[in-house]
Amino acid sequence: MLSSLSLRWRALPSNVRGSLWILLGSLIGAVMGGLIKFVGQRIPVFEILFIRQLCVIVILSPVLVRNYNTVFNTSSLHLHVMRGMFGAIAMAAGFTALVHMPLAEATAISFAKTLFTTLLAIIFLRETVGIRRWSVTIVGFIGVLVIIRPGTEAINAYAFLALTSSMFVAAIMILLRKLSQIDPAVTIMAYQSCFVTVIMVGPALYFWVTPTWPEIAVIMLIGGIMSIMQWVHIQGMKVAEAAAVAPVEYARLFFATLIGIIFFSEVPTIWTLTGSGIIVGCTFYTIHRNAIRKKQS
Repeated sequence: MLSSLSLRWRALPSNVRGSLWILLGSLIGAVMGGLIKFVGQRIPVFEILFIRQLCVIVILSPVLVRNYNTVFNTSSLHLHVMRGMFGAIAMAAGFTALVHMPLAEATAISFAKTLFTTLLAIIFLRETVGIRRWSVTIVGFIGVLVIIRPGTEAINAYAFLALTSSMFVAAIMILLRKLSQIDPAVTIMAYQSCFVTVIMVGPALYFWVTPTWPEIAVIMLIGGIMSIMQWVHIQGMKVAEAAAVAPVEYARLFFATLIGIIFFSEVPTIWTLTGSGIIVGCTFYTIHRNAIRKKQS
């Protein structure tokens, strides 16, 4: 039976298989967001991140031990330090937003990372951007403003933390473009895991709340789920064209909304739905244009 299913799976077009992998990754990501929100009601975010990072290091330890002679060899230590700092800020801000905001809103704002990446690529990579990409980036940020509604009672600091997280995730993506040309993936992952863990030690101990065994289990599950989600996304990107599978990632917004409604009684407002639609549409267009430019080059 398993061999029959395997044959049917391989018979599917590569873009379909890739899309299914990304769809699974989107579901896993939404579930992880729900778990963070659940355990974060009592356990401080810094503590969650610290325990989670320890779990990631344990998962990576076989690879680190096997490559201990070369894994930390790099000529770009300053870039790894920056990525570690940016990663710590992005995760702390993003996790805090997930805990205190409706899941649908925090997830929608997280998609602004693609818009920030366009801006940062212009500034730091000297990329040329035409009027269409400028326009869609501006409209995308208008979508963010629709969700957070500055100048109204609805706005709060957590919305800005979600936006800050998106900005630093975009900065990490820019750094990865440079690091991936210099160091192997195992070196990048090793430095990131170690630096973020070290950065989180102090805040975690300062805000420490002794977790129950079920809470420890959930935090460990978050660490494992993060690793699984990354592996699933890699599988999707390996077998399919990036432009074909990228839009499927927006299913995470649907799953996050569903989890928010069922488990946290969070019914999205018309502002959230409208802003989310604008952000998703603009991000999809940006990915589509990038794919066209890549083919032309």
